Amino acid sequence: MNHRPRPAVGVAMVLAGSILFAVNGTVSKLASATGIDSPQLTTLRASGAALGLFALVLAVRPSRLRITRRELPMLVAYGLAGFFAVPMLYFVAINRMPVGIGLLFEYTAPVLVALWARFVQGHAVRPRLWAGLAACLAGLACVAEIWGRLRLDTLGVLAALASAVLLAAYYLLSARGVVSRDTLSLTAYAFGVSALAGAVLRPWWRFDPSVLFRLTDNSQTGHLPVWLLLTYIVIGGSIAPYLLIAGAMRHLPPTSVGIIGMAEPVVATAVAWLVLHEHLNAAQIAGGALILAGVALAETARVKAEPSDPSCVPPN
Repeated sequence: MNHRPRPAVGVAMVLAGSILFAVNGTVSKLASATGIDSPQLTTLRASGAALGLFALVLAVRPSRLRITRRELPMLVAYGLAGFFAVPMLYFVAINRMPVGIGLLFEYTAPVLVALWARFVQGHAVRPRLWAGLAACLAGLACVAEIWGRLRLDTLGVLAALASAVLLAAYYLLSARGVVSRDTLSLTAYAFGVSALAGAVLRPWWRFDPSVLFRLTDNSQTGHLPVWLLLTYIVIGGSIAPYLLIAGAMRHLPPTSVGIIGMAEPVVATAVAWLVLHEHLNAAQIAGGALILAGVALAETARVKAEPSDPSCVPPN
């Protein structure tokens, strides 16, 4: 039976997934404030998400987990770049600057992908790409307030920019990965690679289980146990939004999903303001609007059709 797209359902799913991803930034920052460092948080998140997704694949269609030797290099690169390095650098960034600003830096990745398509792959692009690039650069300048003393943490800015570069690499690897593998098993293996990389960087036997029972100290949320925050990070901040956006791809084209998904940094900024009291000034808000406008222009600048696949969603 042919599937009939329902755009309204797709929009609702993208918005729901974006909100869950957005809240994940603040929840992750609350967890980090209890003493969990970025590699540990990345490893815990990846391990939980991998277990959940592998269980889901086994329940739905176990045959999807078969892999060939030729797939291994791509799966390893895909998992290390997009599911280990990107979130870890993002966690480093938001621990040193406001959540919304860290996410805005990371959201410049689509512009880098469009530039790669133009100059490396030789694809035709629409002139609006250059307007999008200019808007992003102007927006980043406003966010960082470069006309005076740089007010953002230097290491945080470098981590955020590095996450954008690796996120662009993740997008490009996604286009190759989905050619031979379904997105659910692809993401399960990617989270698995991330979990293994994290276990090497922060061995499990050195993890102090008592950390899970530490309590947050926040005036808005009160005292929440770390295990509850991690539960949200794994289910609400990883598995659920990924499945929502994967489902939305059945109703909307990838470009539409990407543009609607730009609600994420807006919601993330609002949640961080309410919970963490992270305030952005007028120049930074204007810069954020310029960045989002620039990304929207870049998203629609490529002439070549994008892969219709949810793995083009940032793995935050």
